[in-house]
Amino acid sequence: MSSPIYVAIDTPELEKAQALAGQVRHHVGGLKLGLEFFCANGHHGVHEMMKFGLPIFLDLKLHDIPNTVAKAIQSLHVLEPAILTVHAAGGRAMLENAKAAAGAHTKVVAVTVLTSLDDGDLLDTGVGGRAEDQVARLADLARSAGLDGIVCSGAEVALVRQAWPEGFFVVPGVRPAGGAMGDQKRAVTPREALDRGASILVVGRPISLAENPDTAAREIEATL
Repeated sequence: MSSPIYVAIDTPELEKAQALAGQVRHHVGGLKLGLEFFCANGHHGVHEMMKFGLPIFLDLKLHDIPNTVAKAIQSLHVLEPAILTVHAAGGRAMLENAKAAAGAHTKVVAVTVLTSLDDGDLLDTGVGGRAEDQVARLADLARSAGLDGIVCSGAEVALVRQAWPEGFFVVPGVRPAGGAMGDQKRAVTPREALDRGASILVVGRPISLAENPDTAAREIEATL
């Protein structure tokens, strides 16, 4: 069984991204390429990262009118990402169009509440109540729209897994025990996230900024 760890490669520098992937490829299950990487390197960069033979998680968090999102996803068909993100807040029609436009081998998952936000941040945007309540609402919307799953923090994954047992749950922002939280506000350890129902874990800085990324990836993998 492949590792549930997807390493977040959040850099605009292709050579740096390739070096990191080359170091950790034997101890991770996939590569997560985000906006920094894609905006700098586009399709060419993704093709280069595909050469490592690992599944590609294209984390673009698309959020626009339904037609625009559908056409954007159609333009990504040639890349055949294993996982692609859209924002659940885009609404039912956008989510339905996103799934319909995706290739047969691409899981489309909806971002619910970013792991850098807490209840107070949500209130600032006009969303009252707890973050976990908003995650549950958006998970229900994503499920009814036919998506494969959602992105949520480890704090909510058990709740949504219970309501959506067949769902695919991406948990980012996980931090090893005692690790620096950085800008994460709802983080848990990799082991906790997996025990609570995560399908894959996205790990960035604890691996990418480590003195030895391969050792860091192996140590996290060992806790699972």
